[in-house]
Amino acid sequence: MMGRLKSDQGQLFYQFHLGNAVPEDHLVRKIDAALDLSWLRSELAPHYSSTGRPSIDPELMIRMLVVGYVFAIRSERLICREVQVNLAYRWFCKLGIEDAIPDHSAFSRARNERFREGDVFRRVFERVVDACIAAGLVGGEGFAVDASLIQADANKQRSIAGQDWRRDRDPQRSSRAVKEYLATLDDTAWGAASDVVPKFVSPSDPAAQWTGAHKGPAFFAYSDNYLIDVKFGVIADVEASRSIRQAEVGAARTMIERTEQRFGLKPERLVADTAYGAAPMLNWLVEEKGIAPHIPVFDKSKREMAPSRAATFNMIRQATSTIAWAESGLGRAALCTRAKHFCIEQASSTVMYAHSNRSAAQRNHRARSRATSMSTPGTLPGRSLAPRALSSRDVSARRLRCGSPT
Repeated sequence: MMGRLKSDQGQLFYQFHLGNAVPEDHLVRKIDAALDLSWLRSELAPHYSSTGRPSIDPELMIRMLVVGYVFAIRSERLICREVQVNLAYRWFCKLGIEDAIPDHSAFSRARNERFREGDVFRRVFERVVDACIAAGLVGGEGFAVDASLIQADANKQRSIAGQDWRRDRDPQRSSRAVKEYLATLDDTAWGAASDVVPKFVSPSDPAAQWTGAHKGPAFFAYSDNYLIDVKFGVIADVEASRSIRQAEVGAARTMIERTEQRFGLKPERLVADTAYGAAPMLNWLVEEKGIAPHIPVFDKSKREMAPSRAATFNMIRQATSTIAWAESGLGRAALCTRAKHFCIEQASSTVMYAHSNRSAAQRNHRARSRATSMSTPGTLPGRSLAPRALSSRDVSARRLRCGSPT
């Protein structure tokens, strides 16, 4: 017969083991088998007092942050909520079924007050990379670099125009975010990469860059730059910067040099997109570091220009083509000082066109066009000087007419 769930009286004793609730093939079991944080307390001991009530276990905070990173939980509030209800996350964080979850504000206080002046998180990251190198997960022959946009917590409606932002304001009378930004303006990743004034600036978070890189509505953002080993996709280094191309390129240089100094890894090739294909970056990779760039060249020759600039560019290009043709074997021209026109000294267009694959109609049309551009002021409209070999009599006559001995 059909059963019914009886919940009228609670059970007095329970026998429950948290490890039995986590599947054997769950990802947290694989991470826990490879992650060793036994060194963490000795590293963080100078940041804690020997008196007072016990603090939150720093290993618990790091493990909760690992859960948030691996499972793409970006909010610290949401991390605390997920660890509270998810048994697998509790098991990974070494929490019992009845243990309390730290408040989300503990992460902010630890990051902004306790660990802000130190490099604790950098040392944690580098120890993880060391473990990956020891396990053979990092090859070091090829690296890839790219930046990911992280949306800043800045209100677009309360932003001000870029020209209204003053860099010479008093840091002591500013907020913490403004004070920290003013202290890093000389850093390439924040203020020294470009002198371009941004369109909008957030007064509460001026380090955030107003960007529309996603081809949609613009927003305030940061760039999280990654240097990735291409063997297994392990992140070898990370660097934060503003969301501007020059700052991202500078962060890539910093990561390559730091990886070489810290781990002794110098790649043979670097893979990146067009944003890293400017001439200074390519020259730095090839000439200074000896790294083969697998990067598309950052070329602006095909971009759209204003009509006035486009007309000037076309005029310069046509003049350059005319000079290049005049200096080639098609016809050597010398400017006569008296008649103020060009005299053709030698015409070898017939020989040059004989080696080309163009049709006869194309050869005649191009010859007439070039001869027209080199015509003298006395030439009648519609007539052109066809490039032909000159006889000795013609050469003598032109020498007398030009007044030049050559």
